[in-house]
Amino acid sequence: MKAKTAEFKRRFNDGETLDDLLPEAFAVVREASRRVLEMRHFRVQLIGGVVLHQGRISEMKTGEGKTLVATLPVYLNAIAGGGVHIVTVNDYLARRDSEWMGRYMIFWA
Repeated sequence: MKAKTAEFKRRFNDGETLDDLLPEAFAVVREASRRVLEMRHFRVQLIGGVVLHQGRISEMKTGEGKTLVATLPVYLNAIAGGGVHIVTVNDYLARRDSEWMGRYMIFWA
């Protein structure tokens, strides 16, 4: 699965758009999450990831998996080589989630 990142970057550089890559990239993130975190994105979380990728706001209640949702567009948009930022107003959650998701995002390094 690690080879998929290089493949996606090559395909992006060859002219495919992030929207073209979205279904496969989200599938890879979903599978990596299942393997590393033992958490699988629900369908509604996949939709939330699409909404965030499109630059729109996705509102979710506490406990609905916003952190897991964010991994989808973060991975996809990082393929383009630019920076990706996640903003939160809660210092505790920012620290907790960066450590929690960091275990899994280094899977792609």
